[in-house]
Amino acid sequence: MNLKERLDELVEKYNVPSFIDNDPIQFPRRFTLLQDIEISALLTSVITWGRRDGILKDAEKLHNIMSNSPYHYIMNEEWAALKNSRKNIHRTFFEHDMYTICQNLHTFYLENNSLESLFTPGNILDGIIRFGKVTNSRHISSSIKTSPCKRTNLMLLWLVRNDNIVDMGVWKKISPAKLIIPLDIHVSKISREIWKKALPKTDRMSTALQITGYLSEMCPEDPCKYDFALFGLGEEGLSF
Repeated sequence: MNLKERLDELVEKYNVPSFIDNDPIQFPRRFTLLQDIEISALLTSVITWGRRDGILKDAEKLHNIMSNSPYHYIMNEEWAALKNSRKNIHRTFFEHDMYTICQNLHTFYLENNSLESLFTPGNILDGIIRFGKVTNSRHISSSIKTSPCKRTNLMLLWLVRNDNIVDMGVWKKISPAKLIIPLDIHVSKISREIWKKALPKTDRMSTALQITGYLSEMCPEDPCKYDFALFGLGEEGLSF
């Protein structure tokens, strides 16, 4: 069995409806309004780091703050009450951090219909930079030189890919071929087992692009489908 066959087999194993039950993608999948979905995807991806059970518990907390109506919460400025709050939401993410993001989203949505518009001119890297400037949060990196921008790439994966199984594909103007692998600790570990010394030792955007390039050789139209394979193995603590 060659590498592509093995990865395709793993995608079939992990890219199944039951994946949703224990994954943060369950939160944006609760909604039907486009703006609700993308706001939920943004805020959920921001806190998607650390133990899975903690992420899910705190994502529930985050959505309860918004009364499970993200767009209404943003546009009615209900986030104003969080301005000086030191209450914790998830690890180093506090209510005042949520305030900053929500305030900037409110400004954005006053003149724009969807966050997708930030990513459609130019390439994905240009969009990541624009997105970071608009949200203006210490938790959303726009430094494509020093960071893999994992959280933004995860959000994009959810919103752009549409496999009718897990990812939602509500954004229609961006091709899945343009996505960049969300480089977290699990994907990083398994990728280094596969490609060994070919990858740099640091996890930066250049590393994520290099891995995505390898995946594109196997599936140019949808390279990030292999996130299921790489992440799944790493999450289970398995080796390739």
